[in-house]
Amino acid sequence: MSKHPELELTNFVRAIPDFPKPGILFRDITPLLGDPKAFAETIERMADLIRGEKIDALVAAEARGFIFAAPLALALGAAFIPVRKPGKLPYETHSYSYDLEYGSDTLQMHTDALKPGSKVWIVDDLLATGGTVEACIKLLENFRAEVVGALFCIELEFLDGRSRLAPHRVEALLKY
Repeated sequence: MSKHPELELTNFVRAIPDFPKPGILFRDITPLLGDPKAFAETIERMADLIRGEKIDALVAAEARGFIFAAPLALALGAAFIPVRKPGKLPYETHSYSYDLEYGSDTLQMHTDALKPGSKVWIVDDLLATGGTVEACIKLLENFRAEVVGALFCIELEFLDGRSRLAPHRVEALLKY
């Protein structure tokens, strides 16, 4: 439960114009992560969005998704399952390759990470176009897990990434 409802968390998200290229307004979460009270409050509020549901695991792609998913898993009493780039996991893996704007990428999970029917939430720092989380959903098909939804610290609403994730539920703490 929220311990500091008076905290305006958007005050801890810095807007950086023209990063990483001209025309982009980058939402920088490092001030939020650098303030223990604000970061703890962020985790509590994100947990509150899905608390009380049956959750077996939180799945997150490296690296920024890990920042939020690991403490959320502890707060919710769920497993944390990392999704990594090829060559980073030491055991047998399932893989999913997908196209990006300029090239392609591959995500992997250990083959024994989840049992069929596990109720799973995907966690990431930011929902933009939804491509990475969509790839995580496709990867999770190998496990026959039930993807309940996707949880984000920040959603860039104007990019409409949530429509790409339909019919899955999407929750975001901060929206721009």
